Amino acid sequence: MVSTNDMRPGQSILVDNILYQILEYQHVKPGKGKAFVKTKLKNLTNGGQLEKTFRADEDVQQAFIDKQSFQFLYNDSDEYYFMNNESFDQISLNKSILNNKEILLKPNEEVTIAMHENNPIDIILPTTVTLKVTHSEPAVKGDSVNSSTKEVTCETGFTLQVPMFINENELIKIDTKTQTYITRA
Repeated sequence: MVSTNDMRPGQSILVDNILYQILEYQHVKPGKGKAFVKTKLKNLTNGGQLEKTFRADEDVQQAFIDKQSFQFLYNDSDEYYFMNNESFDQISLNKSILNNKEILLKPNEEVTIAMHENNPIDIILPTTVTLKVTHSEPAVKGDSVNSSTKEVTCETGFTLQVPMFINENELIKIDTKTQTYITRA
């Protein structure tokens, strides 16, 4: 149990046996009455958001999240298979748990999987990934008048905007948080 006075953004708590992550936290002391805590919570099972108010002295159950290192092996339809780097156990995650992060995964990529009571709840990608450009329209002189970027397709099927000088078969670094081009690799 943790007091609402000790809660901070990023922590995980259980409310009505549902796992939430604290996104925002605000301690409010009105002129009249007792203090309270306003929070914005993210449901870690379905991704929904909830705004909840707690009494300032109320206790909530803290959830302990274990982060383990895994290696992405392959995918089969909507199932993605990972191997634990320490125990070599294999697990499969449904596409719904990956939250559209699977488009940046390629085989043998190292990832971190957040687990609650040995159940995977989220996947954490490295800050950058390197992908090979498989399709790129050639840059034509004079195109830069309208825009200085073009759309390319990477080996995983991910499409993004890159500078005009990027060509097919080049390796590029992509920021996994914003899913944008960083530099050539």
